[in-house]
Amino acid sequence: MKIIVDAFGGDYAPLEIIKGCVDSVNEYKVNIILTGNEKSIREVAEKNDLSLNNIEIVNCTQTITMDDSADSVLKTKKDSSMAVGLRLLNEDKGQAFISAGNSGALCMGATLGIKRIKGIKRPAFSPVLPSESGFFMLMDGGANIDCRPEMLYQFAVMGSVYMEKVMGVNKPKIGLANVGTESHKGNELYQSTYELLSNSNLNFTGNIEGRDIPKGICDVIVCDGFTGNLILKTYEGVAITLMKQIKHMFADSVKGKLAASLVMKDLKFMKAHFDYNAYGGAPILGTSKPVFKAHGDSKARTVKNAIRLSIDYVNANAIEEISSSL
Repeated sequence: MKIIVDAFGGDYAPLEIIKGCVDSVNEYKVNIILTGNEKSIREVAEKNDLSLNNIEIVNCTQTITMDDSADSVLKTKKDSSMAVGLRLLNEDKGQAFISAGNSGALCMGATLGIKRIKGIKRPAFSPVLPSESGFFMLMDGGANIDCRPEMLYQFAVMGSVYMEKVMGVNKPKIGLANVGTESHKGNELYQSTYELLSNSNLNFTGNIEGRDIPKGICDVIVCDGFTGNLILKTYEGVAITLMKQIKHMFADSVKGKLAASLVMKDLKFMKAHFDYNAYGGAPILGTSKPVFKAHGDSKARTVKNAIRLSIDYVNANAIEEISSSL
């Protein structure tokens, strides 16, 4: 199997991206195509004593930054590491593409540059997030601001297939993000979607309020991209703030340090459980070829996990499963 990776996407590119690829080659016996400035990639690899065995480099002259507009991947920066990677995927030069770069550009490039699965209205950005009891998928995390009921229904289908075939969840529970649990709550979009999901073969459990999302009572949370992005960013912000407060509580006094020594094992377990790096990346579901978005501050471990997920995604024939489930 051959996986295409954007070597210049993310805050720690290209070093951490290369490290993650090298680790993946050694552990998963996969071949990698790195897109980006070849000279820089080889210099970084040599400086850090990283072997590029089974790693092919496709040279690019441009890089998409976080400040670039989403359409730059299709217009002004067609020779960027992201645009070239998507093009190689479209030409069947690899089985999946991964980037930790500009989210908007990647979503636009995947939506317009890669064909959609037949019947899919819109691909969706689909991050997997930790919960009290495990993890859940958010559909859509920000790719589609304006949605129709049939689009949300398709998000639920795609999320259910991914969670079952790739993440190993048996009969994933589907929840519809809403302002109340009653079936009549929400605007026309959510009321109509509720009816569609209720009459489907999916394991639909009903509406779910924001405060219940972290409890993990659903495996897939369905919503429009505007709502989903607010949930995603709030979730991340609260987690970062909470971890900082816990750190200060244990580090700012002698009493706190003594207490920390007693619960250090538990603290490490909690930190590991809520570490997004374990989930590797978020698939953009609905495209006819696998595209993954890794977090912007991805280190080697995150990149490696994203590659592992992409391999599982391909091996599970998830795209064919989504197509047949519609």
